[in-house]
Amino acid sequence: MTLTENISREETRNRTENIEGNTMVLTEEVERSPRDPDQEMERSSQDPAEEAGRNARNLAEEIIAGRRLKEGEPAVQCLLTSKVDALCQAADRIRAAFSGDHVDLCTIINGKSGRCSEDCKYCAQSIHSKTGCETYAFLDEETILHAAMFNERAGVSRFSIVTSGRTLEGESFEKAVRSFERLNRECRIELCASMGLLSEVQFRRLRAVGVKRCHNNIESSRNFFPHICTTHSFDQKLNAIRAAQRAGMSVCSGGIIGMGESWQDRIDMAFTLASLGIRSIPLNVLIPVPGTPFQDRTPLSEEEVLRTVALFRFINPEADIRLAGGRKTLRDNGRLAFSSGASAAITGDMLTTTGSSVARDRAMLTEIGRDVTPEWMRNAASAT
Repeated sequence: MTLTENISREETRNRTENIEGNTMVLTEEVERSPRDPDQEMERSSQDPAEEAGRNARNLAEEIIAGRRLKEGEPAVQCLLTSKVDALCQAADRIRAAFSGDHVDLCTIINGKSGRCSEDCKYCAQSIHSKTGCETYAFLDEETILHAAMFNERAGVSRFSIVTSGRTLEGESFEKAVRSFERLNRECRIELCASMGLLSEVQFRRLRAVGVKRCHNNIESSRNFFPHICTTHSFDQKLNAIRAAQRAGMSVCSGGIIGMGESWQDRIDMAFTLASLGIRSIPLNVLIPVPGTPFQDRTPLSEEEVLRTVALFRFINPEADIRLAGGRKTLRDNGRLAFSSGASAAITGDMLTTTGSSVARDRAMLTEIGRDVTPEWMRNAASAT
């Protein structure tokens, strides 16, 4: 009797037998049906991250076609579970559809520094922290005018005067009004004010002297805000934003990531900004400042920052997602973020940390094919 007659059909596949010291491998071909391409595709899609990436790409196309995400809907979860590269590519398609290749660059001057009464735990200018930051009263007009003209020559879109404190009032506010009035008269660069919890009357006065935009960050979600600040409330922030809008100003409002907030807090912040109709959203990455309560916070990874940028683009597709403070924590000055949904940036130096030079930013953005020509410069060229 032969060896194969003693082994059943089922046992013959890949069976090894030893006969008189010699090894034999006996195999029998098993009939197989041809592979179904659709089944192979289905098997290859078992990776949840890959599936989430496909969902993100499909969702991007739906958003470009007019869909807008709503709080609590399941589709938001794919923004957290898809591979970051696929998510950022999808977000960049949304950026290209709504913002094009133009990048809005703005810069700031610290018009009044330090001695802030508020207890914001991230801030070097708070009197509740011991950071040794520079302190001074409202700057003189000549210093502000010189800074504005410098940035105008550098090709910046917008110039903002930022002041420390809960709000600006009294003679300091009057100095601000006079400074803006002069800037509006002698400069072409667009103007912005970041002066805390101003009233509608104050916003109207600023609007009357040429200030078209105000800045007031909501910082984080409503839920996380009390962990950041206790001397003013989230609702007071919202009230100031709405007052500026009633005064006819556009509003720039965003927040800071890396303070210990959850992903849900970031999602909630993005939806709050969407509900307010904000069209300029600065995203700051916390740089822990020694002497502040948040000095020991662990810095975020670049991947987490990029996912956050992409998430905000999905939820606020028509807004400028603006890279702000903390950009130096990213490689190449945040180059990847501009391919992840970002369409704007604060350039030059930040309030209490070093930022990015205007020339360096313009060169980098031009290199990746972006248009950094300010709107005021376009208007001046078309008028001639």
